[in-house]
Amino acid sequence: MKPTPAVRPALGIDLGGTKIEALLLGADGAERWRERIPTPPGDYRATLTAIDGLVARARSAAGGDLSVGIGAPGTPDDSGVMKNANSTCLNGQPLQRDLEALLGQPIALANDANCLALSEATDGAGAGAAVVFAVILGTGCGGGIAVHGRVLQGPNGLAGEWGHNPLPWPGDDESPGPACYCGASGCIEAWLSGPALAADHRRHGGGALDAVAIAQAASAGDPACQATLDRHAQRSARALASVINLLDPDVIVFGGGASRLPGLIERLPALWTPWVFGARHDMPVRTRLALSHHGDASGVRGAAWLGRALGAR
Repeated sequence: MKPTPAVRPALGIDLGGTKIEALLLGADGAERWRERIPTPPGDYRATLTAIDGLVARARSAAGGDLSVGIGAPGTPDDSGVMKNANSTCLNGQPLQRDLEALLGQPIALANDANCLALSEATDGAGAGAAVVFAVILGTGCGGGIAVHGRVLQGPNGLAGEWGHNPLPWPGDDESPGPACYCGASGCIEAWLSGPALAADHRRHGGGALDAVAIAQAASAGDPACQATLDRHAQRSARALASVINLLDPDVIVFGGGASRLPGLIERLPALWTPWVFGARHDMPVRTRLALSHHGDASGVRGAAWLGRALGAR
């Protein structure tokens, strides 16, 4: 009888628009090492070099071999070339092949929202739920779906990509909507991401504030900033109502910096009721809404689980 091979430490890397986070998990799933660095803005080669440095430091912390999983914006096409990334320097690049050549080992690569869905369905806010829809509200606006603990990808790698559907039920002042980097106008991402929130505030006569500053000012009583948050909450409710009407998930899990805007998650169940088919205030929607259990670390944990699964094959 062959001995059971030792489980290698699992390294997850979350490649975001503004930061790259690395997290090393031991065989028991406990955190062993973590580091976060800024993402080199718009520089693909510098991004590869930054990831190579993180992996080298993780190997040192692990004392040897490890599995590597990476969550990235966008998805690879059939040829392995990245597409649909809001970090546009990744588009058209063979990210997985380049990293495997640089690191000298196989890696697992998935959309960052899929990593969030996997993490939260495995041991987070969606653990035990049949269908989990994971939302990232951050530099972009992504989504991922996990069914019975397994991520759905789809033949085009697009499962869960709600951010590049049009904002549903737009008002007269919301059509055609702001331009999106994807080439369309009025995409959900162009309304709900952190930069989109700041742009909406400017369009309504506010100052050049980012999402964090807008939230802080609203909490301090600034009516213009509160109005911006109100518009964002109403749009978020409509966007999620369309997900419920199509997918009817058991749990919607929120991740990303903009998901923690003050009061957003608490307000949404009441706000989405008019838009969910057949729902009434005396018969609320049974879909549960939750913040990611693992917070900012959820996506990077999902990437680590993804890499460990690759290493187990």
